[in-house]
Amino acid sequence: MKTLVTGGTGFIGSAVVRRLLARGRAVRCLVEPGAPPGNLDGLDVERVEGDILDPAAIARAIAGCDVVYHLAAIYALWLPDERKIYDVNVEGTKNVLFAARRAGVRRVVHTSSIAAFGVPEGDELLDETSEFRFWNDANAYIRSKYLSDLDARRLAGEGVPVVIVCPAFPFGERDIGPTPTGKFIVEALRRRVPGYTEGGFCAVDVDDVAECHVLAEERGRIGARYIAGAHNVTYQDFFARVTRLAGLPPIRRKLPSRAVLGMAWAMERWAKATGGTPRITVKAARYSLRRVWFDCTRARTELGMPVTDLDETIARAIAWFRAHGHA
Repeated sequence: MKTLVTGGTGFIGSAVVRRLLARGRAVRCLVEPGAPPGNLDGLDVERVEGDILDPAAIARAIAGCDVVYHLAAIYALWLPDERKIYDVNVEGTKNVLFAARRAGVRRVVHTSSIAAFGVPEGDELLDETSEFRFWNDANAYIRSKYLSDLDARRLAGEGVPVVIVCPAFPFGERDIGPTPTGKFIVEALRRRVPGYTEGGFCAVDVDDVAECHVLAEERGRIGARYIAGAHNVTYQDFFARVTRLAGLPPIRRKLPSRAVLGMAWAMERWAKATGGTPRITVKAARYSLRRVWFDCTRARTELGMPVTDLDETIARAIAWFRAHGHA
């Protein structure tokens, strides 16, 4: 039997594929038409082309597989038409889960996100029991991941053998996009970060996230969610690490919150007028002003998720971005 991976050409997806191959698994990847295949180059995987919004294509891809890893998603903070984010992240997830149920697979590992938990109130740490209370200020990506997370939990309650992994902000090699997360480092390397904001986030090594996925298949409880996170850091601390490891001058300026929101508002206006992409949106700016930190104990204690030193992760990401012309 084979293991199907959707989104295998992506940042986390390709890391999951590598972990599966290291365990001797036969892997099939559902590849979106037109997706850059570079992350799968040199890997012994079967590639089948298909759209996540095409139920027939998903059914063909799952045929002969006993495990499904669903990672295909749009990770974007801005699109001119936000419906595409909902279509892929919500409806695409339903297509995969329904097809997995019909095929009678042994296990589904669904990639959710810490976005599905929203933001904390005050300085609390969010965990797998936290309720989502962030709808009004959430962007389309956050809302879509929350909705697809709900669907995965509902279908687990209906008998689909789903385990849910919620990655934090992943960093590392092969971020070909780069993702909005990877752009933190790329923009710093390009000396385009004017300062740091008030808030903080939870960082994690992409290979640790991938290992968490495979451990979730092997050891996870059906219907349970596992936060694949590691390091709660402020933006000040994170950019200090990036510039130190990259040999660049430190970013010393703290940006006033009002200035950040004003800059984001202006960039959104410009994007709507020109069809461009803003470097930051108002909702992303509001998120960056909060300390969105997590208690990641469950993944470590129940699954045995590894934790890589943050400096090591950032150093590898810097080397990869520089070697591949991103900075």
